[in-house]
Amino acid sequence: MKPLALPRAVHVVLFDFDGTLADTAPDLAGAVNTMRERRGLPALPLAKLRPWASHGARGLINAAFGIEPHDRDYEPMRVEFLADYEAALCAHTTLFDGMPAVLAQLERHGLRWGIVTNKMARLTAPIVRALHIERRAAVVVSGDTTPYAKPHPAPLLHAAAELGVATSDCVYVGDDERDIVAGRAAGMATVAAAYTLRQQYRADERTMALFPAEVLLQLYSMLGDVRDLKVDLSGPKGRGYKTNAELEYHTDSVDVVGLLCLKTAKAGGESFVASSM
Repeated sequence: MKPLALPRAVHVVLFDFDGTLADTAPDLAGAVNTMRERRGLPALPLAKLRPWASHGARGLINAAFGIEPHDRDYEPMRVEFLADYEAALCAHTTLFDGMPAVLAQLERHGLRWGIVTNKMARLTAPIVRALHIERRAAVVVSGDTTPYAKPHPAPLLHAAAELGVATSDCVYVGDDERDIVAGRAAGMATVAAAYTLRQQYRADERTMALFPAEVLLQLYSMLGDVRDLKVDLSGPKGRGYKTNAELEYHTDSVDVVGLLCLKTAKAGGESFVASSM
C-alpha cells in the first residue's frame, strides 16, 4: 500500500458539491423524470437515479434513456434536461445530514472551506444561495470557472490560488474517482466521501469517510497518530469512537475536532487547531 499524501497542515478544506456537500439528487432526478413523463414514460425511483447524480446530464440521461454523448439525440436532450433542472434547482436539495455540523466545526476551529465542482456557475450559484452558505464558503469554483473540469487539477489549483494557500495545505473531499484523481494531481490530500460513492475504485480505506462527520476524523488522522482510536460500527447513525480511556463518543453529538485536539495535546503532539491556523 502506497503511503498517504499527508498535508503539512490543514488550512483549507475543499468539497465537491453534488453527492459530497449537498444532496442534489432529488432535484436532478426530478428533471430527468420530467423528461420521461413528457415522453409518456413512468418516472424512475430516486434510488435508481441517485448513483448517477454526480455525473449530471451525461449520467442521468444515460441512466434514464440509455443515450450517450456520442448519440445523435444526446445534445438536444442535454439542453432539455438543463432547462428542466434550472426551472426547479433547489426544490428538494439540502446539505447532507450531518454536513451543517461539519462546516460549523471547521469554522469554529479557524479552517476555511470552499466548493470545487464541475457544475456550471449558473447552476451552482443559485443553489449555494438557496442553501444560505454563499457568505460562508471561502471560494466557489464551478465547472466553467477554468478552461478545464475535473479530473484535471486546474479547478483545484485555481481555488488554492484564490485563497492564497499552497495546495499541500489543502484537503479535497469528493465522492467520485475524478475528484480523487484531481485532488492528488493538484498535490492535495484527499478524502473519499464513501456515503454516496458510486464507483468502487480502489480508494485507500484510511482516507474514506463513511458519513459526513467522519470527514473531521480523517482530517485529524492526516495530522496526528490515531492508531489507538478504535471503531465501533454499532451506532445507528454513525460510529462510536473509543479512546484509550474506553470512553465512547458519537460523531453526531460531540465536538469531534475539539475532542481529538485535546487528545493529541495530552499526548504531547501538535494540536489540530494549532496546525490549522
